[in-house]
Amino acid sequence: MCEAPTWDCDRVGRWLEENNFQAYRQLFCTDHKIDGKSLLMLTESDLRHPPLQIQVLGDIKRLMICLHKLQQLNANFLKDVGFTGFTNGSVKSSSDKVKHRPLQNPKRAVSRLDSVGSLTESDSHHEDVDVDIHEVQLVNSTAGRPSRDLDPELWKTFLSFVYVFTVFLITAFVMVVVHDRVPDMQKYPPLPDLFLDNMPLVPWAFQMCELIGVVLSGICFGILFFHKHRFILMRRLFSILGTVFLLRSITMLLTSLSVPGVHLQCAGKVYGDIWSKIERTLVIWKGFGMSLQGVRSCGDYMFSGHTSMITLMNFFITEYTPRGRMYYLHTLSWVLNLFGIFFVLSAHEHYSIDVFIAFYITTRLFLYYHTLANNRALMQRDRKRTRIYFPLFAFFESKCDGVVPNEYEWPLKIPRSLKMRLYAKTWKKSS
Repeated sequence: MCEAPTWDCDRVGRWLEENNFQAYRQLFCTDHKIDGKSLLMLTESDLRHPPLQIQVLGDIKRLMICLHKLQQLNANFLKDVGFTGFTNGSVKSSSDKVKHRPLQNPKRAVSRLDSVGSLTESDSHHEDVDVDIHEVQLVNSTAGRPSRDLDPELWKTFLSFVYVFTVFLITAFVMVVVHDRVPDMQKYPPLPDLFLDNMPLVPWAFQMCELIGVVLSGICFGILFFHKHRFILMRRLFSILGTVFLLRSITMLLTSLSVPGVHLQCAGKVYGDIWSKIERTLVIWKGFGMSLQGVRSCGDYMFSGHTSMITLMNFFITEYTPRGRMYYLHTLSWVLNLFGIFFVLSAHEHYSIDVFIAFYITTRLFLYYHTLANNRALMQRDRKRTRIYFPLFAFFESKCDGVVPNEYEWPLKIPRSLKMRLYAKTWKKSS
């Protein structure tokens, strides 16, 4: 039997040399006075962290293999001294702290996400850090799983509609304000633009972009009509759409860019008094800001509302229709989205930066919203920041805790009396 408990520091040093760890002899023997008893009680956590803090991972693992063998030869001594890191003939290091034990409370697993997903290096120094492996698996399994609560919450959907309705009014009013502030074309000519300077003007392109927007909107609202969880989708659409256009109102108001094309007949100081502004606001709002509805505006350049709208419609179509069976629809949606962007630029109605920023902000906001909504674990981890930076999400998605399944139904219920009449007529004909 190995008599490691009786070793002094010099014998520990020779043991290190015998196992090709002579580089650590001074660290163990001279610096920290590790004798045989101390050596047997070392764990992987001791090797990784101060004061030993060995930097080479391979040396840590090889040293632990040798140390495990030594501890097994001196199992009786370790049991006698009550060393808790040694059980049933094997030593448990800090890496063994993840235990396989039954999950007592599945709901608590998600609420403990912060203790699972945000363990810092300082936390791992403590020996009492004990993570349930089943909780980790539950947290991982929340990614992409269907929501357990699909309450339509009609009152929240109504509030989201009021929100986007109000934002559109604000956007229309800001468009009137920035029109009055549009820079003089003689004094401030169009800015240099990489795309516009090399692309000839296509007069009918802007109308084509709006037609694409109408087509994508029709497809999107058709999906909302037949989707089983249409009210949740409407809530998300109105929330994201309102937030995008609220950001657009802010960017338009902050800085007025010069007119991007000399073909645009723009002049400031058109709507002088407040009543003229309100009247023009209602005209823009009723026409959805579309030239097809006779609405022409200037100064509302940063960023492109048309690009934001068609991009958001495209993303909703591809998100809430099955990816495999709807391959052609998804391809069509993306083609229309890209052609719509091209037509905006071809019409010289916006600078290239307006279109790029619109596409980036819309897609990032959509993806951020749905990444949080589809992963309850992330919602739990980011709940404090979300309440501050994205309060609408925290409010509208308070119950939904996973992916909304793409299920469809006929939304219009046939009255029972009408069903009975149809049944009676069918029965008479058959008889």
